[in-house]
Amino acid sequence: MSEEPAAAAQPSLRRMRSFGVRPDRDLGQNFLIDSNILGVIGRAAELSEEDVVLEIGGGLGVLSEYLAERARHVHVVEIDQRLREALLDATEPHANVNVHWADAMTLELQALRPTPNKVVANLPYGIAAGVLLRTIEELEAVSLWVAMVQREVGERLAAGPGSGAYGTPSVLAQLSCDVEVLRAIPRTVFLPVPNVDSVLVGLRRRPAEAPAGAALRGLISGGFAHRRKTLAGSLGLSGGAPGRSREQIRAALERIGHPADARAERLSPEDFRELARMLEL
Repeated sequence: MSEEPAAAAQPSLRRMRSFGVRPDRDLGQNFLIDSNILGVIGRAAELSEEDVVLEIGGGLGVLSEYLAERARHVHVVEIDQRLREALLDATEPHANVNVHWADAMTLELQALRPTPNKVVANLPYGIAAGVLLRTIEELEAVSLWVAMVQREVGERLAAGPGSGAYGTPSVLAQLSCDVEVLRAIPRTVFLPVPNVDSVLVGLRRRPAEAPAGAALRGLISGGFAHRRKTLAGSLGLSGGAPGRSREQIRAALERIGHPADARAERLSPEDFRELARMLEL
């Protein structure tokens, strides 16, 4: 049996052929070519007709058009102008879609109207963690994220204290959200087939949990900057607790129930928040 009808039924493959698109590895492009995975994403995202969805990395538009048929509005962000014809082929039939030709790491997210309440995306590998953390910080109306990311990124975001994967992204994400790796994603749903495994990760914002401010973010990143050092030593070297001595940091650690020589990977996200309070940062 010929594979041509099956291939033609996949919008991504059709658009790649029609518009002469070639994935750009420098941009981390791995296009979704198996539309069967869309239902998995949609169920995880709990889509409704009232949702305003932000999709980062529109690519060839297969997820964009799926979202457009199920949400009130969709903001699609895409940086690669070479995809213009293919992406507009998917989105122009839908009046409820805005395509923003921009870098998701610099786009003024708070200016998006209507305001997104969900983020659903097949994220380019190079920016996945950074863009998720940026949307947590800047889009306080977003309550749910569902994203396909590199497995290591998903595991890092969901990792708990004491794990080798636990670090700055874990703490920053979990200060505001419950994070879960929802399921593994087969490499074969992407073209080109990536050299790494992918997962679907879900983040759900906890009510009344404010994202980390600049001082707390500095404390967290400074604490993990020198992982072989104690937390007090790492903060002393990195300047993550400006104006606070190592002795003050050790004393604060003891007040929150940790040894003075504790390392960053032993502290929970709430421990970091409490440490910042103790140090009056």
